[in-house]
Amino acid sequence: MITIIDYGMGNLGSVQNMLNHIGVQSQITNSIPAIEKADKLLLPGVGAFGAAMTLIKEKNLADILNYKVVDKKTPVLGICLGMQLLTEHSEEGNVKGLGWIKATTKSLIPG
Repeated sequence: MITIIDYGMGNLGSVQNMLNHIGVQSQITNSIPAIEKADKLLLPGVGAFGAAMTLIKEKNLADILNYKVVDKKTPVLGICLGMQLLTEHSEEGNVKGLGWIKATTKSLIPG
């Protein structure tokens, strides 16, 4: 089963519908115990990098996600903004990311 992380910014229903369409079981959650039991993680997202990182921290999801991905080596897929959040930093708002990929998310608009 794939655990879709609900941190408050994302196209959760669309992602889950597509997984259902291809016969893959999934759950949408922001429950720390459910995330702790996850075999695979999916981090979707639509919106601004800074707002997303704020929500992840407010919902106390950063520690469990770091534990699962860094310590337990749980496979994770980021979609759209979710992929950007995997990087160390974003130029959009000068915000620190999750840091799982040694990269900076670059702004498309020079600034």
